[in-house]
Amino acid sequence: MTKFHILAAIASLAIASPAFAEGDIEKGEKTFKQCKSCHMIANGDEVLLKGGKTGPNLYGIVGRVMGSEEDFKYGSGLITANEAGIVWDEEAVAEYVGNPKDYLQEVTGDSGAKTKMTFKLKKGGEDVAAFLATMGPASE
Repeated sequence: MTKFHILAAIASLAIASPAFAEGDIEKGEKTFKQCKSCHMIANGDEVLLKGGKTGPNLYGIVGRVMGSEEDFKYGSGLITANEAGIVWDEEAVAEYVGNPKDYLQEVTGDSGAKTKMTFKLKKGGEDVAAFLATMGPASE
């Protein structure tokens, strides 16, 4: 196989594989305003972004095991994801905010998986994920 053939094969694999597009942090911060009615971002007593308490605190969500915020009562889908040790990464956050129920059913394999989050972010999920990745201990 020639060098050209190898490069062509690599290029075709790259095109065929779905790539996760990196989000825009600034756009994500603006889009997150839609999430603030239910979620806050706080590191202990230090509130980084005021918001509601209906949903869990999203400080450090990227890199955290799903459904692991203390003292929050999660739906069955996030409980199952937690038990399986599934970790939030930017791609997972972006997919989840787009369609929480469908995402949890897919990653847990449980067609009855439920979530308390009913909001679906039609666009900008990768931006929100990029923003949230900056809101945690790894980014400080």
